[in-house]
Amino acid sequence: MKKNFKKRLKKKLKKLLKKKLNHLCPPKPPPPVDCDVLAYVANNGDSTVSVIDTVSNTVIATIPLGSGTTGPIGVAITPDGTRAYVTNINLSTVSVIDTATNTVIATIPVAGFPVIIAITPDGTRAYVTNAITDLVSVIDTATNTVIATIPVGDNPLGLAITPDGTRAYITNALDNTVSVIDTATNTVIATIPVGTRPYRVAITPDGTRAYVTNLFNNTVSVINTATNTVIATIPVGSQPIGVAITPDGTRAYVANTGNGTVSVINTATNTVIATIPVGSLEEVAITPDGTRAYVTNIGANTVSVIDTATNTVIDTIPVGSAPRGIAIGTVCQ
Repeated sequence: MKKNFKKRLKKKLKKLLKKKLNHLCPPKPPPPVDCDVLAYVANNGDSTVSVIDTVSNTVIATIPLGSGTTGPIGVAITPDGTRAYVTNINLSTVSVIDTATNTVIATIPVAGFPVIIAITPDGTRAYVTNAITDLVSVIDTATNTVIATIPVGDNPLGLAITPDGTRAYITNALDNTVSVIDTATNTVIATIPVGTRPYRVAITPDGTRAYVTNLFNNTVSVINTATNTVIATIPVGSQPIGVAITPDGTRAYVANTGNGTVSVINTATNTVIATIPVGSLEEVAITPDGTRAYVTNIGANTVSVIDTATNTVIDTIPVGSAPRGIAIGTVCQ
């Protein structure tokens, strides 16, 4: 009995001592998360992706996409920043990049001549336009497999998804329309006539408007997403392709390939408020804080950086050969 009492007392003292020590020496907090805002640039000419640190505006990694000429064009980053998806137009595939290691971890066959890719806000699906087959491929990002193929208009090029993830807007270049896909059913629920040779599309952060560049009209069509009708047509520079909207929704930046400028649109008035000389440009992306716009210069093998407060070019970054698509995201280690 005495022995059992001693044993119980010893156990109790041990518990008390442990509690005291935990109080005096609390467990170490987890190491702080290190996050960077990075731009991923698809270099069509040398089948690589350049990774730009947007703080230093330097290339911190160059990722080969495989042997031969893969012809990367479009790029999108998952909302959690862990993966980048790149379309390879020559191979009819999509490369999946692990952003922690900046290596290709999967290659996904799609429907043919993939151009632009966009990822749903919840990160579960990627939608890809296939220009030659007139189809949109839907990728399950958990398995990296195609789970649906959707017929759309003639020569689908551009693609954007609404902030609530319920709709995808597709520009059909050869029939001058925009297809609207219901992402719950993966079916086309509306077809909207726009300008001549619609190329790219961007949607405002509140989801109420879609801005479509019309290459041969030198205009941007503004679509009301509630009614799926064009409510404004904005003259811009020559042969507009890329378009991106600031996170606050007040400005749209349009890359005019014909005269090497970027038109800045006030989305409240749908008028051009600035024109920025840049170079032999194609696509544009904007940082999460809205302070910078990054423009790919396909003919100069560079990316231009625009200060959105002054609408002037403040830096030029050498990248790979013939840079086309660009996406910016927050990557945490």
